[in-house]
Parts: sequence; C-alpha cells; structure tokens
Amino acid sequence: MVNGPSQSDQKQALVYFARLGYAARGIVYLLVGGLATLAVIGRGGQTEGSRGALQWVLGVPLGDVLLSIIAAGLLGYATWRSIQAIKDPDGHGMSASGAVIRISMLVSAVTHTLLAFFAVSLIVTLGGSSGEDGGSQSFAGWLMGQPFGRWLVGCAGLVLIGVGLALVSKGWKAKFDCYFDMKTATQTWAYPLCRFGLAMRGLVFAMVGGFYLLAAYNVDPDDAGGIADVFNTVRDQPFGPWVLAFVAVGLFAFGMYSVLESVYRKVEPGG
Repeated sequence: MVNGPSQSDQKQALVYFARLGYAARGIVYLLVGGLATLAVIGRGGQTEGSRGALQWVLGVPLGDVLLSIIAAGLLGYATWRSIQAIKDPDGHGMSASGAVIRISMLVSAVTHTLLAFFAVSLIVTLGGSSGEDGGSQSFAGWLMGQPFGRWLVGCAGLVLIGVGLALVSKGWKAKFDCYFDMKTATQTWAYPLCRFGLAMRGLVFAMVGGFYLLAAYNVDPDDAGGIADVFNTVRDQPFGPWVLAFVAVGLFAFGMYSVLESVYRKVEPGG
C-alpha cells in the first residue's frame, strides 16, 4: 500500500508554493516599476500596469515559459493569501482591524488569481490586449450590474482606500518586521527599501480606490481604473514626469520588498 504525502510534506510544499508566490508578485511589480521608469526617461518601456507587464514578458525569449512560471507563482500567492485570511496563521484575530486585514487578503487572493488566469490566457492566445484598466472597468461594471451596484462599487473604493492607507502605515511603522527573519546587516539596506515600496503601493491603491468612488458617484464604470490609470493621471499633473518616475521607482521598490519576502518571510501554514 502506497501512503500519500504526510501532513508535514504538505505544509512544506505549501511553504515553497507561498515563497514562489511572493517571488512572482515581486517580479510583476519589478516589471511594472522598471518599465514605467524606462518610459519616463525615454528608454522604451511602458506605463501599462501589471497586465501590460505580463504581456511584455510574452515578447521576450522563452516568454511563454517565464509567463507559465509567473502564473503558477501567482496562483501560489493567491492560495497562501486565502489560507492567511481563513486560518489566520499570522494571528490577526477578529477585531475590527484584524477583520479588515483578513478581508483584504481575500481580495488579494481573488485579484492575483485573476492575474494568473490573464497570464495563462496570454500564453494560450499568444498575445491580446493588456487591458489593465479594462480589467478594473469590467469588474466595476459587473458590480454596477448587481443589486445596489452603485453602492457596491463605492464600497469597493472605500476598501481599496483602506487597504492603501494600511499599507502606508505598514511601511511607515515597519510593521513587517515581526514577519521577517532577517539579519541586522541586511535590514540596514533592506528595511528603507521595503518601507518606501509599501508606502508607494499604498498610495497607488488609495488612488485606485478614488477612481472607484468616482465611478460610483457618476454611475459610470468607465471611470474606474487600475495602475495604468494612476500612471496616466500622475503624468498629467504639474511636474508629472518627475512624480511619475518617483511612483515608478516606488513600485519597483515594492517589487524588491516582495522578492525579499520570498526569502526572509516567516511562512507558517498552521494546522
């Protein structure tokens, strides 16, 4: 009789899957920030957000293979986020703040699952439209079509703003420290990078939430937007290119933070 994998083996596999997920998310944001930075300085690049970054990967040598690995990693990250939300291995509890954190983890699981499916669709169709903002508008349109849809879109915007402010706070106060197992010498250069990246991603999230609130106010899902729309909005402001470069570098820093998580974060699936 052949025995199946033990519970210990299953937990270890989940740890590896989660770390692959953090790395995949990091790669996506490194591409988003890096490509946007190149676009600002006139070295090519693009400001098309996460979906555009995945589409860019498809165009490089062995892009379909790389995209397959990223897609698997994003599914791993979504799985881990679901476990964090449901089993609460990090001990957030069911207080008001803990509930908000766990709900945001479920939202993250859904968004990264959709991003993984988008990556797979690119491999199958060998291209297609990046549609970063199209994804946000489609989701807002779907919400708008539900009962009390306008209010659902508004609530989605408030959740995104709340998550964004929580990320800013996490970066400012270095709340990630308790989840890292990192030597002090590494912390010296890594922690400032992590704090900047988290804060910038939080500001981007808050802006995306603002677009959802605008869509709810105007009852128009086309007003919703994603990272690409944030880039375009920032670029149209006074000193726009400089501010856009600052945002792009911040998202690149968040990508580095996520890659560091894949190595140094404590991943404890629990029972």
